[in-house]
Amino acid sequence: MSANERRAEIMRIMVARRQENMQVLASELGVSDRTIRNDIVALTAEYPLETYRGNGGGVRIAEWYHPHKNIMSQEQISVLEQLMEKADDAQKKVLDQMLREYGSNKYRPAV
Repeated sequence: MSANERRAEIMRIMVARRQENMQVLASELGVSDRTIRNDIVALTAEYPLETYRGNGGGVRIAEWYHPHKNIMSQEQISVLEQLMEKADDAQKKVLDQMLREYGSNKYRPAV
């Protein structure tokens, strides 16, 4: 695996997990802790990664960073809200799920 492939894999892991221990990343990718630290340094130039100390040290990705998350416009949200008023229970469930996944923070559960 090349350095670029490994760094892409690190970012895939970070987007999915949001936080991980450096030793775990090194073990999963079959490289040394030092290699992972060097990769993280390189990645912080392009991505909102932050390292932390303690218990083996780790890396986390900024809470706001969701590169693959599609967001609806306010007009789209408004149309779905109007449809929800006339929808049956099964349709409301689907519309609510769409709003939670792609709508504003108003529909997302508190973390």
